[in-house]
Amino acid sequence: MVQYQQIDRTFAALADPTRRSVLERLGHGTATISELAEPFGISLTGIKKHVRLLEDAGLVTTEKVGRARRCSLGPQHLDDVHEWIELQRRMLDARLDRFGELLERTTKGDEQ
Repeated sequence: MVQYQQIDRTFAALADPTRRSVLERLGHGTATISELAEPFGISLTGIKKHVRLLEDAGLVTTEKVGRARRCSLGPQHLDDVHEWIELQRRMLDARLDRFGELLERTTKGDEQ
């Protein structure tokens, strides 16, 4: 079953364009906090806050390597969100199928 608290954290993390860009960057390989901050022109403290939210959502993992903190995509990635979206898609498909059946019955009744 889908854990809604986790999905809420994931959607909240994905709501910010900077965090989505961080995930896109990490999709190409690991990076340090400094490397992640560079293209955005924001402080290390600012990027750390973004990374912490991504980490809380399970989308990113960090590891201290010497004086730097290396970031990589989390093992769970977007599995919970994907499962939730698939559930919504199946429910919508079922509703549309029922609506199609209703339309068929209605148009057949009008033809008679």
